[in-house]
Amino acid sequence: MHRRVVRGLLDTSRRTGVWPDSVQALGGNALFAAAHPGVGVALFRSACPPGAVRRCGSRGDCPARSSNAHLAIIAGSREGMHGMAKVFIGVDPHRLSATIEVVDERETVLATGRFGTDKAGYSAMRKHVAGWPDRTWAVEGSNGAGRPLAQRLLADGERVVDVPAKLSARARLFDTGHNRKTDAHDAHAVAVVAVRTHGLRVLSYDVELEALRMLADRREELTRQRVQTVNRLQRLLSELLPGQAKKDITALQAKQMLTGVRPRDLAGKTRRRLAVEQLTDLVILDKKIKASTTELKAMVLARDSRLMDLPGVGPVVAARILADVGDVARFADRNRFASWTGTAPLDASSGEQIRHRLSRAGNRKMNHMLHIAAATQIRLDTEGRAYYRGKLAEGKTRMEAMRCLKRRISDAVYRQLRADTQRASGAEPATARGTGPGEHCGASQESSAVDLPPHIDTSDQPLPGPAAPTLQPPRRARQATTPATA
Repeated sequence: MHRRVVRGLLDTSRRTGVWPDSVQALGGNALFAAAHPGVGVALFRSACPPGAVRRCGSRGDCPARSSNAHLAIIAGSREGMHGMAKVFIGVDPHRLSATIEVVDERETVLATGRFGTDKAGYSAMRKHVAGWPDRTWAVEGSNGAGRPLAQRLLADGERVVDVPAKLSARARLFDTGHNRKTDAHDAHAVAVVAVRTHGLRVLSYDVELEALRMLADRREELTRQRVQTVNRLQRLLSELLPGQAKKDITALQAKQMLTGVRPRDLAGKTRRRLAVEQLTDLVILDKKIKASTTELKAMVLARDSRLMDLPGVGPVVAARILADVGDVARFADRNRFASWTGTAPLDASSGEQIRHRLSRAGNRKMNHMLHIAAATQIRLDTEGRAYYRGKLAEGKTRMEAMRCLKRRISDAVYRQLRADTQRASGAEPATARGTGPGEHCGASQESSAVDLPPHIDTSDQPLPGPAAPTLQPPRRARQATTPATA
């Protein structure tokens, strides 16, 4: 019966000259032979295997079986199509589920599915695509919601690329159809971006960097918790001892202040008891932060990194830089690195007016670390302080001088990261290998799974100033020579 339906569809298309753009599959996998020898017409929709998450839409049909099942003309046998083809698996990750779509290099949909993120669902998802050995997983937002799934795939030896949400949204916007945002359409958009974009970031799994990232995040959480505890303690002390509050109070100072407080009423006693509890929490947090800093310093030194040799860069700043940067070779030059850290200003020139404005893009955690390093250099007697004061003497404001110093620190960090990489690999200096200007050896698409994508919408201009001319200079007209007179 199915053969007659397909043959009738083909006969109608030949007579009318109108070929259907998509076909709704009624379920399961269907492979039908066409009228021409050696050519098959595939209506390929994989039924959800055990462990897949089934759901029904408003019309009672599975959203994965949508109108994306294109009528494809496939030559050869099913074994050659299923085993030898290079496929891309678009993944729309969520906390409890992941929707996937398998497409080939011609963007033909081969399979879809929705799976849970538990152990059974993850195993079923990998078994679902086991028939394509040459596969590439494209995960949307591998640094956000897709991080757990991307790390599991990398740990199992899978090839994973990161698809920024901006690219998938752009592909979904310009795609044909109703442009509704569903999990199935998001997975299709991610897969299409993976097929069409050749410069996507290939993720790599580094156990040491992942542990370093978790410890850096934990210390940041402890620091925020300490700030909240100090604020609550300051509020209670201001009520117990009016006019004696200090700006930056320590646990020892708070203990000395509470020693002489002996309230007599019930409210005062309750207030002092709560202040003692906050003081106890502050002492515990200080011990945890100190132990975390010591552990971060040991891990940074274990990676043979010399970032802490830079003025203003301590264990916390160095750990965050190493965890977020991953492989520094993915940045082509220092300008790209500054664009990623948010220290490269945006070009806002128009006509004859040349100006730049502050960049709010980039990795804000890295920008915060560079700000800490800049503030430390200004406070101490360093070259950074002399550079900062020189910018103030030129007429720049304090914020503008700080931004210039942060850019200089970004360049210094980039040079140190490249030097550490070359020293670890035993490579010769860049100048000895005959590289281009700036001693940069090019970019690599390999990076860590814990970092952010380096390609963002920022300018690559180093510092505010006139843009380099791009037009060719006008040629001088040759002077006409008069013929010699006899």
